[in-house]
Amino acid sequence: MHYPSKILEKAVDEISQLPGIGKRSALRLALHLLKNAKTKGESLAVAIDTLVNEIKYCQICHSICDDEVCEICANPFRNHELICVVEDIRDVMAIENTGQYKGVYHVLGGKISPMEGIGPQQLKVDTLKNRAVKAQEVILALSTTMEGDTTMFYIYKILKDLPVKLSAIARGVGVGDELEYTDELTLVQSIQNRVPYENSINS
Repeated sequence: MHYPSKILEKAVDEISQLPGIGKRSALRLALHLLKNAKTKGESLAVAIDTLVNEIKYCQICHSICDDEVCEICANPFRNHELICVVEDIRDVMAIENTGQYKGVYHVLGGKISPMEGIGPQQLKVDTLKNRAVKAQEVILALSTTMEGDTTMFYIYKILKDLPVKLSAIARGVGVGDELEYTDELTLVQSIQNRVPYENSINS
């Protein structure tokens, strides 16, 4: 594609690196920013700069937040002895949108995927073990993919000797599905009908 400006070409290259955005869509977005008021482009630039430089990760659960500890972990009315283990912030948002879960979370930051070069050492498993010692139950709420199942089994091996109940969400979430795309009713039922993890791997 020929560009009349190197500046425009650079902008398109950067935008097209975002997930789900190709060169044509990136060009459309770049031209939209040029065509509209300059303040809109500047506001977007400020928002991105703030996102990149000022976002924090909760010291307890590793979710994204504005302070050192997220609102959920800081809430004394949540059940801090019930920990729901998820892959990333999108899963926290999906479960929170149901309004039914009253425990806290632990965000792993991904799932074990050798194809993508992600091993256990890249995930927040050590801090989960430290938290599980003080918990009554840990719910493994990872996607029902091969990578998700591998990650759950790894966590199970790490936590199985601790005096904590280990459960997995019911398979109302279809095999191969990502949690963030699951409808709220199915997600609620999957959490409420959770089963001991040992049962889920033997079924």
